Amino acid sequence: MASAFGPMFRSLVSVTWLSILGIVVVLHLPTRSEAQSRGVYPLGMSALNPGHTPEPGFTYSNQLLFYSRDLAKNNDGATLPVAGSNSVLMDLSSLIWVSGKSILGGANYSAIATLPFAKNDLTSDFHGNLSGGGGFADSYYMPLVLGWNKQRISVRALYGFLAPTGRFAAGANDNVGSGYWTHAVSSGQTFYLTKGKSLALSAYEMYEIHTTQNGTGIRPGDTFDLDYSLARTVILKSGVASLQIGVVGYEQRQITAKTTPAITADESRERYAVNSLGFASHLAFPRQNFNLGMKFFREFANRATFQGYSMQVSGGVSF
Repeated sequence: MASAFGPMFRSLVSVTWLSILGIVVVLHLPTRSEAQSRGVYPLGMSALNPGHTPEPGFTYSNQLLFYSRDLAKNNDGATLPVAGSNSVLMDLSSLIWVSGKSILGGANYSAIATLPFAKNDLTSDFHGNLSGGGGFADSYYMPLVLGWNKQRISVRALYGFLAPTGRFAAGANDNVGSGYWTHAVSSGQTFYLTKGKSLALSAYEMYEIHTTQNGTGIRPGDTFDLDYSLARTVILKSGVASLQIGVVGYEQRQITAKTTPAITADESRERYAVNSLGFASHLAFPRQNFNLGMKFFREFANRATFQGYSMQVSGGVSF
């Protein structure tokens, strides 16, 4: 972050995106067991400062995330005549540890674990509640995180995996987990456009490699995710409070076809796509080692998936 924030604020600002990387739950809630309409990464959560590594030590972060979708899109992007809604509410706790030792040309090593609880709902205006469940969801672990903080750029390289710890049974309508493992390779970059680092351009990319779902023989197609932002930092009171505000967005694309024991040619050709723009703000209080953040995203021009909006609230403390 900007040098004006001070070392403590750099650690606090990084809480949000670090815990975000550990947030992986089932955001695709199909009406059929063989359907696939989303990847597992909660889009937009790494839009701010994804390249920055916090100060050495431990950080705890809590996230409250709400996703609501009330439009269904076909593979050509046209709105389907389907009346209903899809929503996901999540509460996630993340613990981040950053080593004080540098390796590989000045990189700091980090490790992250995230334990999520989720409640989802898929409702049709004609048929009522189709599915819904709540409880402990799929957990995410990042045993390898390397970060380089330089004068005008910060970069991270990351590997993590989704463990199917959430409740899942083939054909059940109260699943909370995905029922399969996912490997994720990702990178984050933050470019400081001003000498004082008050204006930052960021991008975060993730590639999801999905395995076969337990009990169904379905292997979801791999997914590419992109988060981005352009944000400015304002010092509200030197050493006391800082505010970061900016424009944020996300993209998601299905890269490979899903495979199932009996897949049709039309299903094999489908590729979901998600687009969104929004705004974000982040308050940091260096003396209290505490921070609060908020994001809002509105989706548009989606394909082969639901479309709606997301509200995301976060808070963190460094020790």
